[in-house]
Parts: sequence; structure tokens; C-alpha cells
Amino acid sequence: MVSSIGYSLGAGAGIDTKTLIEDLAKAEKAPREALLTKRESANAAKVSALAQASGAIDSFASALAKLVEGGTLFTQPSVSDPTVLSAKALAGSSLGNLTASIEVRQLAQAQSLVSANLAGPQTAVGQGTLTLTTASGSHAITIGSGNDSLEGLASAINARNAGVTASIVTDSNGSRLMLKGATGEANAFSLSVPGGTTSGLERFAFGPGVTGGMTAAQTAQDAIVRLDGVEVRRGTNSFSDLIAGVQIDLKKAAVGQTISLGAIRPTEGIKQAVSDFVEAYNELQTMLAETTAAATSDSASGPLRGDAGIRQMQRELAKLTTTQLSSTGAYKTLSEIGVATNRDGSLRVDTLKLNAAMDADPAAVEALFNPRTHSSHAGIAVVNKSGTVKPGTYTLTNIVAAPPGGDASGMIGTTALIGTGNVLRVPTTSDGKGLIIRADQSVASVTITVDAGLGGALQSIRDKLRANDGPFASTQDRLTKETKRITEDRETFERRSSAYYERLVTSFSAMDRNVNAFKATQSYLDQQMKIWANSDN
Repeated sequence: MVSSIGYSLGAGAGIDTKTLIEDLAKAEKAPREALLTKRESANAAKVSALAQASGAIDSFASALAKLVEGGTLFTQPSVSDPTVLSAKALAGSSLGNLTASIEVRQLAQAQSLVSANLAGPQTAVGQGTLTLTTASGSHAITIGSGNDSLEGLASAINARNAGVTASIVTDSNGSRLMLKGATGEANAFSLSVPGGTTSGLERFAFGPGVTGGMTAAQTAQDAIVRLDGVEVRRGTNSFSDLIAGVQIDLKKAAVGQTISLGAIRPTEGIKQAVSDFVEAYNELQTMLAETTAAATSDSASGPLRGDAGIRQMQRELAKLTTTQLSSTGAYKTLSEIGVATNRDGSLRVDTLKLNAAMDADPAAVEALFNPRTHSSHAGIAVVNKSGTVKPGTYTLTNIVAAPPGGDASGMIGTTALIGTGNVLRVPTTSDGKGLIIRADQSVASVTITVDAGLGGALQSIRDKLRANDGPFASTQDRLTKETKRITEDRETFERRSSAYYERLVTSFSAMDRNVNAFKATQSYLDQQMKIWANSDN
């Protein structure tokens, strides 16, 4: 198909320069275009493969962490009558052969007061000062012209944050002020007004000898239980300092009824977890092998072959079976309970060895999944640890048990522990955050060991790989830079291709002009020669 009118009319050199220019430009552009496209595809494949590997290790670690945190892989207490109380094991605890009996004689409850009915929430209550006395001290509740109403009184009490909550209940009889404290005898409270007060605030007084004030709807009381015949009191119905490693939640009082507590070990669940771990590990290894495969006659090499981050990931995962996951018991690694490595790097389960381990020391096998915490001093007990506590050894110093009516104290490094009664918490700003201990004695120094467990070990690998200065970040940075270079190279390439096209247009246009000039000269000479020839005749 003719693409130039000049060409069809025989102008210039009689060559289809437009088509020729485009063909030459394409011929020059094609190999470089193919190279850039190849680079783009290769880099995109690497980015995708890195995201897949990063997501895979993240999913692997998260799934295992959720399984462990769910409590299905460690011994749980059994309760003979769950309508009276419930019990669950705390993470990191070892119940062993738990046997205990509990009688729930009384539930803890909070004090609550109610006032007489007033017309409505905006009804004036009187101006002056009420004194609210709680376990935390005395708090002045001031009512003036700006808040002289039932609603204003409730707001003023709540604003003191004294552990007493005020609310207004309205029904067909009017509106009443209701006050409620926290559970436990220690959280009882009273309200008083100066003697001789007649402003109306005296209607909200409560305490010994007060008449005409608020009415007690419920008194504050402690929970009373008998543990193996020994009576103990607690300020709440949920506590974890009665039986080591067990949280107890009381549901109702049952005087005279003895509730038996035992322990149920999830033997089959642990065996299944080992098999599930091996299966998930092998799937991850297969994906990594494909990502780093060598080129063959039938296929190209894996997108991340030779990548340092993936190599480190493979090395770290390969060490999992021999990594110490627990510091106590007969079995401390996966290899010791029958998880073996094949020649190709995949794992297998030696069922006979696993069964033998479960029979010989089931607590040690359980500890590989349920990482334990250990205290070096009998007077310091680990109450709980959240998933934020990193495995390792922590030294606490200057531990002082709680004095009567006070709080325990201590240090971790140069940071003060947070004391509430005899319980000490490690601040969130310090190493060991999430660790909670109970100080039954004062000690100069105590060492708390937090085992990693399989979940912690896998989490550590993930964190190392995905750290801001880790190998995955380095690979991602390299791929990001390559993406930028490809973009810049493409822009340069497009500029050069456009410039080359323009040069071709300029060159062929000049050629056409020169050819046209030559043809004009030729035509002129032809005419002159014909004239000369006719003249001679």
C-alpha cells in the first residue's frame, strides 16, 4: 500500500520515505524495547516472589501463634461443675498433675447506692460540697449554680475518677441517682455533708449514722472460697493468684458443694500439631525451592535464585528442628521428638519416636509448643506473660513485697516496675514488656527465663527477615531501585528513539529536496537541448 502522495506522483526520489523511515525506526527500536521489557518482566517477577515469600513466612508464624494462643496445645484444668466456676490455664504455665478442691461460699460484689426520686435529671439538688470517701481517699464534690442538677451531680462525681460511677435512672416515678463502686470490701465508699446542711445535698449522704440519705441497694463484699479446706478472700470474682498458672472465674456461690479441679493434657492435639507443622513447613520449602530453582532446558531459573534474603530464610528454617525451644524437660528440640530432615530439606515425622516421647515426658513435649516461664526464686512467681514478651532472660532487682495496704516495688534495669498490691508489671517501655510477677517475698535479685517455644522461634525468624535493616528490606530496596532505573532507562530510550526518528525525517526530506532540484535541472537541460537541436535544423 502506497503511504506517500508524493511517492504516487513520482515526486522526489520516487521512494516511499514515510514507510522507509518508520521501518528503519522500528528496526532500531525493537531490540532495545525487547531488552527493557525483559528487564521489567524479570523485576516484576522478583517483586512478586519476594512478596509471596514474605507473606508465606508471616502466615506460617501467625497461624502457629494463633494455634498456641488458643490454648488447645497445652494442658487445661478440668472443672467438675462449670456452672459454679470456670478455670483456664495461663499461657506459659505448667499445670502438671493438678488436683484441687474449691468451695465457693460467697461471690464478690460491688457497693451500690440509690437516691430518692426527683422530678427529672435537671431537677436542682442543692448547692454546697459532698465528700466522697473511697479506698483512694477523700474527694470533694462541689455543686454550684452551674451544675445544680441531678445530672450535674452525677457528672461531678464521675469527673473525680475516684472509683465510683454515677448514673441516672429514670422511670415513671421520676429520676434517681445511682452510684456503684468496684467489687470487694476494700472498695466500699461513703458520702458526707457538713453538719447542719439543709441545701438538699444531705439527701445524697450515706454512711454510718446517716438518716434520710441514699439507700444501699447492695453492699460491697469479697469473694470467699475454700481451697482444699483453707478459706481465702479475693476482691474480685476473677483471679489467677490462688492456684499457680490457673485463672479462676467464679459464677455463683454454692455453700457446701465441693468443686474438683483436675488437668486434661491434649495428647492427640499435640501430635496433630506436629504433623500440621511439618506439612506447612514442607509447603513453604516447596515454594522457596521453586523461587530459587536453577534454569533447565525446559524452564528459566527461579526469579529469586541467588537472593541473599531467601538464602538466609532457608538457612534459618533449616535450623528449626535443632533450635532449643525449651529450657526444661527431657526434650528441648523438635528433632528429639521425631521431626527429622530429609535430604531435600523437607521434614518428616517419626511417629514411633513422637509417641515414645509423649509417653516418656508429655510435659516436655507440650513445652515445645507452650513456652514456659521460670523464676530463679521461690518467693517470686510468674503470674502471666502476654505474647509481647520476647524469649530470653530478664533480671529483676530490689524486689520489695507489698506492705500492708501498699504496693510491691522493684526494678528491671534502670526502669521501675509497676506495682499493684503484690503484683508487679514490667512497663511497656522496657524489655520484658508484658511480663507480670507476684512478689511473695522481698529479694535483692531474681532471674526470669522466658522460653521461646516453636511459635517464638518462628516469630524470631520472621522478625529477623522482615526487620527494617533485614535481608528482605535489602532485597526490596534493590528491586525498588531497579524499577526506578528501568523507568529512567525507558524514558531515555524513548527520547533517543524520537530523536533518531526526527533525524531520519530530516535526512530523507533533504534527500527529496536535492533529488527534486536535480530533476528540475535535468528537465531544464532536456528542454534546452531540444531547443538547440531544433535550431540546428
